[in-house]
Amino acid sequence: MLSKKTKYGLKALTYLASSPKGEPVQISEIAEEENISQKFLESILLSLRKTGFLGSKKGKGGGYYLIKDPSEIVMTSVIRVLEGPIAMVPCVSLNFYEKCDDCPDENKCAVHKLMIQVRDSALKVYGRNTLADLIS
Repeated sequence: MLSKKTKYGLKALTYLASSPKGEPVQISEIAEEENISQKFLESILLSLRKTGFLGSKKGKGGGYYLIKDPSEIVMTSVIRVLEGPIAMVPCVSLNFYEKCDDCPDENKCAVHKLMIQVRDSALKVYGRNTLADLIS
């Protein structure tokens, strides 16, 4: 299930992508328009700024803005920043692999085989979609 953090992060990114390019948007505006708690949104936008998706400007007329063109922001990257691993179990994660304690042999594990298919399907969908696709 998609967390509220990720859902709100995607809503904020699409709002910023729909705004005039390079013009900072205040957190309060995004929060009001997208019905998101301003305090929660602040932490989400800070994460997106620290990972290179957003820039920010302080002071009057300040706010957040996209650093990259929406067509360059692939959903795989956004989901990993906001949600963490795309895989539903750690034994199939590409970036956060961990062996399951209860599984003696991953190659014979039915859950492992199914979760690889789920991961690969999710990666295909996320990898095919950019922020530009979400706003078109």
